[in-house]
Amino acid sequence: MTARLTRRLLLAATTIAVPSIARAQARRPLRIVIPFPPGGSVDGLGRVLADRLAPVLEQSVVVDNRSGGGGLIGADAVAKAPPDGTTIGVIGAATLCAAPFLQQTMPFDVARDFRAITQISDSAVLLAVNTEVATRRGWTDMAALLAWCRANPGVFKVSHAGAATVSHLTLAALSAQSRAEFNQIPYRGGAQMTADLLNGTIEGSADLPTALVPQLEAGRIRILGTSSDRRLGMLPAIPAFAETPGLEGFDIRSWNMIVTAAATPAAEVERLAAAIRQVGSAQSFKDAMRPLGYDAVVSENTAAAAALIASETPKWQRLVEVSGARVN
Repeated sequence: MTARLTRRLLLAATTIAVPSIARAQARRPLRIVIPFPPGGSVDGLGRVLADRLAPVLEQSVVVDNRSGGGGLIGADAVAKAPPDGTTIGVIGAATLCAAPFLQQTMPFDVARDFRAITQISDSAVLLAVNTEVATRRGWTDMAALLAWCRANPGVFKVSHAGAATVSHLTLAALSAQSRAEFNQIPYRGGAQMTADLLNGTIEGSADLPTALVPQLEAGRIRILGTSSDRRLGMLPAIPAFAETPGLEGFDIRSWNMIVTAAATPAAEVERLAAAIRQVGSAQSFKDAMRPLGYDAVVSENTAAAAALIASETPKWQRLVEVSGARVN
């Protein structure tokens, strides 16, 4: 290869690369809104996603915690952000599908104000019991627990994370479908709920995996089931509620969706969707999600993401109606 040809090839490569670099430098940072405080599972999800998205997008990515209102404040910040592809949010099923039926007033309209990009995670509520109590009362599985509760209505002391939370809605639906009456006790914090389960103050707890799996591994609790209609990838040995006779079709999942403002141009939405699907499909991302209590899941396309919200909303409406929960 002559020196002149080499110089021409190098010049051509530089000419092609410069616009790409210039576009990346000119693009404003991508902001990922997390509607909960730092330190929790959703925050962890957002930070893992941010770290992996930046090199794929060739763009700076920052996490913005906007907590309050049970997730509504952060979601509202996404809905009202400039629709230019620089703001996305990690918004949960309870906010997108249940909140409109729990709240007297909503700061946004889910169908009108959001554009779904992709699902990013899937999880479910676990029902755990104190190992010592379970052994004494013969709670070997979900069927045994429910039979005992029907024979002893209102005696089983089981906690949830507070009115209108996914764990509260799950217990209400479980009680209604199984015709078993529980003594449901609301808590304001997961740490105290777990502590009371371990010391026997309460006998059972409905909670998300992050709080319960460490105690399962220590042998201090027994997890009888998961509220989804299939077993979680992170806990393949734990039966789904739907595997218990009488609970067929039971399916309550606590998923997270990546959304942006509704008026965001389609090209920007597709650019973000492709990058997030690439990140979310990687084994390293899946491995990083499991300690946070999530299975990593991405939607086939943006239409499938929107369809999930639409199909899940009537289910969450029924859950709210069964629970009788309202948020003022």
